Amino acid sequence: MRRQELDWSRITHLLKLGICASLVVLAGDMILGWGASDPTVTELPAVYARYLSVSEGRIIASAILGLIGIPVECLCWFAVYRMIQPYSEKAAHMYRAGIIGCLTFGACGVHVPCCMTVYLLKHFYADNPATVVQEILPLLGWFLFPAMVIFLVFFFLTAIVQIRAFRQGRTPLPRKCWIYSFLSGIVWIILMRIIGDHALTNALSTGWISIGNLWMMGGLLIHAKKVIS
Repeated sequence: MRRQELDWSRITHLLKLGICASLVVLAGDMILGWGASDPTVTELPAVYARYLSVSEGRIIASAILGLIGIPVECLCWFAVYRMIQPYSEKAAHMYRAGIIGCLTFGACGVHVPCCMTVYLLKHFYADNPATVVQEILPLLGWFLFPAMVIFLVFFFLTAIVQIRAFRQGRTPLPRKCWIYSFLSGIVWIILMRIIGDHALTNALSTGWISIGNLWMMGGLLIHAKKVIS
C-alpha cells in the first residue's frame, strides 16, 4: 500500500535531476581545485598554496556553477524525503530540516565565500606574501567558518537521518541502500589524499560532496527502478 502511495515518477525525476546538478557542481569544484602545491611558496600551507595558480576566471566560474547547482542538489534530496515520509513522519521532518539548512547555507554561505576567499588570497599574496596569512585569517574566522559550522550541522543531520531511515526499513527500498549516502565522499577524500598531491586528485577531492551525491542519487535511482518495475 505504501509503495502505491509514493509518486515514483516524481521521485525518479528528482534523482535524475540530482545527478545532473551534482555534475554541474562537481565541474565547478574541479575548476577551483585543479592545481598542485608549489614547494617554492613557503608563506602559506600547501593546501592553500595550490590555489595561487587558479585564474580569476576559474574562480568566478566555480562560484557561479556552485551558486546554481548546489541549491538544485539540495532540493533533489526531497526524493529521499518522499521515500521516508510515508514510513516515519518524525524522521521525514528532521530530514526536511536538514535539507532546508543545507539549502540556506550551502551555496551562499559556504561555496561562494570559499571562492571569494581564494580570490582575495591571490590578491593578498600578490600585494605582500609575508602578510598573506594575517590578511586572510580574519576573513576565515569571522565570515566563512561560522557559516561552515552551521552548514555542517545540517549536513550531518541530513546524512544521519537518511542512513538510519534506510537501515531501519523506513523506506520502500532495501535496507542495504543505507550505503548510498553523500557521506561516501569522505572516503573519496581519503583515497585522493593517499594517491598524493596532484592536480587531478586535488580537483576530485575538492568535489567530494558532489561525488558522494552522485553515488547516492545513482544508487537510489537504480534500486528505485527495480522496486517499481
